[in-house]
Order: sequence, then structure tokens, then C-alpha cells
Amino acid sequence: MAATLAPQAKSGAAPSTASPSILSPVVDFLCVGGLSVLVLLPLLLSGRDDLGFVTIAALVWFQTLINTAHFMASYRIVYRSREMIMKHKWAAIGIPAIMLAFIALALAAESTVLVVLFFAVSSGYLAWHYMGQAWGMMASYGRLGGLSFDKGERLLIRTSLRIMLAWHVAWFLHIAVKNPAVQALVDSLYTVATWASVIAFALGFVGLAKAWRRTGKVPPARALVPWFAVFVWYAAMARWGIKGLFLVQFAHAIQYLEFPTRVELNRASANKAARLGTHMLLYGAALLALSFVVTVIVPGPAMSVVTDALGIAAGSAAPVLILYFINIHHYFTDGVIWKISNPEVRRDLFAHVALASTPSAAAKQPSKTTRTKTGKPRLNAK
Repeated sequence: MAATLAPQAKSGAAPSTASPSILSPVVDFLCVGGLSVLVLLPLLLSGRDDLGFVTIAALVWFQTLINTAHFMASYRIVYRSREMIMKHKWAAIGIPAIMLAFIALALAAESTVLVVLFFAVSSGYLAWHYMGQAWGMMASYGRLGGLSFDKGERLLIRTSLRIMLAWHVAWFLHIAVKNPAVQALVDSLYTVATWASVIAFALGFVGLAKAWRRTGKVPPARALVPWFAVFVWYAAMARWGIKGLFLVQFAHAIQYLEFPTRVELNRASANKAARLGTHMLLYGAALLALSFVVTVIVPGPAMSVVTDALGIAAGSAAPVLILYFINIHHYFTDGVIWKISNPEVRRDLFAHVALASTPSAAAKQPSKTTRTKTGKPRLNAK
């Protein structure tokens, strides 16, 4: 997700009393990474090497339920109409068809190698997806707070995130590869990537400091948290392994979910839903119900089986492949539904900001000239 929003008040616009937000400033802060930092950072600083107070089974099921809900929210946007499907045929039809053929081949051949390959592709996309979403959140909330990063600042911050992308891949190899012939090389790569993460933090910090110096004000907290959360998340993965990954996937899903929630809310408002609150409750209940069904049909514990990479238990290949089908497909759907260059996406996601920046009817002057000077948000694709 790489949306950016730049509200610009013009001379005729009524001043807004509330800070522009996706849901609300506090909810935005918590969802974008604030809640995960508040929970994970104290646990990391405590020095504990395990999360004994939570079982792996409970963590897997809870994480899978929420993580699957964010997949279902994405599908709701892509498959809501025939027009939307045909507009994005490659993501909606082409990619699923190719992956289904791959799954059929893997099951027919009973090949562990193909299953692990699917897992590796999913893990690579996962790292790319995390960093892309982190930058999208920073850019979006920066603009909502009146901050636009310049070219040099963007380069520093995005380089910082790309180094962490490399760390994620190195961590995956460190966890998954058990071949003694390459174990030493994999461990060395992981060590180098871990030290490089210190450089990544420094680069990002310099980029944010430059933005502060240039503008004379601290970047909005909602723009800072996604970047800082990446380092907290990956520290959790380094410390707690697979348990840490499940916690991070849960935090990532929460970070994502408020955006499709806002789209649903704006579309329901535009369609003049009779009871908006009831509509949103049903929307949330439907997401959780679908997630529960998928979680029951595709057992969450299969995730831990595949993560071991060398021990695919008999009969577990099918649920594993389905899980990673959903994961990989999500990266492609996410790539098309959040393109801010698309006017429909801008309208669905930021309609409430446009309305908030428009003066009320009572405040408008009767002259046509005054009405044409109403401030509107300006959106840029990055």
C-alpha cells in the first residue's frame, strides 16, 4: 500500500477542527503500529527468551483468524463487482489460475520440494509486502499530518526499509534451511544482515531528522510509528522465532484492516445505508465468520509444519498449499486495489477527508466565486 494524501486548505475553505485521519487519530496510531510497539517493546526489554505464557496453538489460531480477516477484507474489495474483476483480470483471475495449476502439480507429484518452493516464494513476497506497507503508511499519514517527504528523505527511509527486507529474507533462510552443507553460509548471511539492521535504523533516523529540520516540526506520530514498528517486529522475530513471526503477522493485519474498513464505511455512506452502524457490524462479523471457516478448513498448525521446511507431515501438503495460495494471492490483489492513481480508489478511501475539508452549507457564501474556492484534498501517486 503506497497511498499518499496531501490536504491543502485554500483561502475559501473553512478550517477543520479535527486532524484528518482514516478512522480517528488515536485509532490510527494504535492500528498503524502503536499497539504492537506498546505490547512488544516491554516484552523485548524484559529480556525474556520465550513467551511461555502463551501456547503456540493458541497463538497460531488467534493470529490465523485475524490475519485471514485481512485477506477477506482485500477480497471484498477486489471481487465486489464484475466490473472490478474485469478491470483487474490478472490479479483476480490470472494469478489464481496459475497457482491452482501449481498446487495440482505439487499434490500429484507428492513433492516436498514444490511445497517448500511455494513457501519460499510466499516468504519473499511477505518481506516485500511488509516494507511496502510500512512506507505506504508513513507517506499516507505524513501527508494527512501536513508532511511530504522530499527526494533525499524518501531515499534514506526507503533504503532503511529495504535493508530490513534483506534481513527478513536472511531470517527466513536461517530458520528454514537445515542442510549442513550450506548452514554455515546461511548463518553468516543472517549475522551480516543483523549488523546491517543497525545501519538501517541510522539511515531511517537521519531521513526523519532531515524532514524535521526542513519543516521545523516533528513528523506526525502516525508517520513515525510504522517505521519504528518494523524494527520492533523484527526484533521479536529474532528473539522468539516462529512465535515472534505470528505476533508480527497479527500486528501487520491490524495495521492493514483499518484501510478496507474505511473503504467500506465510505461506500456505505455514499450509498446512504439506512443504519451505518449496523452495516459495519455485519461487515466485521462477516469477515470474522469467513476467517473462522477458512481457519477450520485449513488448520493453522500447518503453518508451523511448513516453517520447519524439512518435515512435511503426511497429508498436510494440501492445507499448507492453500494457506500460501491465499498469502501470495493477497500480495497481488493488494498491489491493484490501493493504487492512488486510480480515481475510484481515491474516492473510496478519502471521501470522508474531502467532505471534512469542505465548509458546511451554513458557512458558504452565496456567490459562485466563493464556492469554487472550497479547499479539496490533493492526492499524489507514489
